[in-house]
Amino acid sequence: MAFPEDVLTKDEHVVLHLHPHWKALVRPIVVLVLAIAAVVVGVLLLPESSGGSIALAVIGVIALVAVLWLGLWPFLVWRTTHYLFTNERVLLQQGVFSRDRRDLPLTRINDHSMNQHFFERLLGCGTLTIESAGERGQSVLADVPGVGRVQTTLYELVEAQHDKHSLGDGEMRDILADMREGKPLRDTTT
Repeated sequence: MAFPEDVLTKDEHVVLHLHPHWKALVRPIVVLVLAIAAVVVGVLLLPESSGGSIALAVIGVIALVAVLWLGLWPFLVWRTTHYLFTNERVLLQQGVFSRDRRDLPLTRINDHSMNQHFFERLLGCGTLTIESAGERGQSVLADVPGVGRVQTTLYELVEAQHDKHSLGDGEMRDILADMREGKPLRDTTT
């Protein structure tokens, strides 16, 4: 399921679009392989009597439930979790049946940090924590692939957004000179 482009503003563009790291898919794949192996072993080793058929049906039902609960559901959660970094904000979206979306404007991001355990360093993922001004404060993005690169990109986006909304020294001098001369303020946002 792709992230809907209609949530972006007119001048906004996607810089990074990520899902959690692929390590989240290891367990679903292992469950699927084990479930298939259990059914195949049941077909090959169980007798063709009525007891064998009942046992094979039980194995099949258990395998199906395991695949749906421990295999398909984690895959759907992984697939519907989006970490979207744009030139204006960070959007965090998750949810299979319902949807939870959080927007973090780059202008409100105060701090960001990353954390990698040893195993995560080997896999190239980690946790990115974003602190923003507001009542919810911290957003924790778990299992971010290439977390070091993502943190650097986030830093660059925040700085670019800050520079876009800041006045340079020359612009500030011009405004102060105009104010001393009694001229009306100019629009410096263009």
